[in-house]
Amino acid sequence: MEQFQVEPVLGRHLHLFGYDVSFTNSALFMVVVFVLLALFVAGGLKRQLVPGRWQVAVEGAVGFIDNMMQVNIGAEGKKFAPYIFSLFFFILFANLVGVMPLAILPHLHTFAVTSHITVTAVLAFFSFLIVLAVGFWRHGFHFFSLFVPHGAPGWLMPVIIPVEFVSFMVRPFSLGLRLFVAMTAGHILLEVFGSFAVQGLSAGLHNGNPIGFVVWIASFVMIVGVSALELLVCAIQAYVFALLTSLYLNDAVHLH
Repeated sequence: MEQFQVEPVLGRHLHLFGYDVSFTNSALFMVVVFVLLALFVAGGLKRQLVPGRWQVAVEGAVGFIDNMMQVNIGAEGKKFAPYIFSLFFFILFANLVGVMPLAILPHLHTFAVTSHITVTAVLAFFSFLIVLAVGFWRHGFHFFSLFVPHGAPGWLMPVIIPVEFVSFMVRPFSLGLRLFVAMTAGHILLEVFGSFAVQGLSAGLHNGNPIGFVVWIASFVMIVGVSALELLVCAIQAYVFALLTSLYLNDAVHLH
C-alpha cells in the first residue's frame, strides 16, 4: 500500500503554527493535473476560423458537457456547465495521470490523487453543498418537498419521508466512495499481479521451476487486461461523477 502514502516532496515535514503544511506528493500531482487541464483548455481558446485539432477537441469537450446539461437539467443547466466541465476533466485527468507508467523511469512514480477518500470526499461534498445552495436559493423551505413524492398516499408519508431524506443525505458519501473505491481497487490489482509476475519470473529463472514462467505469463496478461480496464474506468468514473452531480442539480432546480 506504499503507493497510496502521502509524503512530503522534499522528504522533510514543514510545520507552521503547529500544523503540518508540507508540500506533499498528493498536492504536487493535483498541481500537475491543474496545469495539464489549463493547457488543454488554453489550446481551445484560439477561436480560429478554421480550427485545428486541439481546438476541435476542446470544443467537442465543451459541447459534450453542454449537451449533458441540456439533457439532464434543461435550458437552466448552462449556468452550471463550467463547474461540471471542471469537475469532469479534473477527475478524468487525475485518473489518467494516476495510471501513467512513470515508474519505469528511476525515482519516478505517479500518484493517483483520486485514490484518496480525502480528495474524492471534498469534491463530493462541495458538489452537494452547491445542490443545497441552489435548492434553497430557488425554492426556500419549499425545497423540503423534494422528500415528498408526488402521488404517494398520505398514510405512507411517515415511512417515505425518512427514506427519501436518508437517500438524499447519502448522495455525497456514495459519490466520494464510488470514485475512491474504483481507483484504489484498480491500482491494488495492478500491484498484486505485478508482484506475481516478478515472483513467477524469479522462480523460473533462478529455481528452474517451469510453473514460475506460467505464472509470469498469466500475470503479465492480467496486467495488460487490468491496465486496459483501468483506462476505461478512468473515463467512466469521471463521467458518472459529473452525470450524478448534474442529476442532483436537476432535482434542486426542478424539485422532481
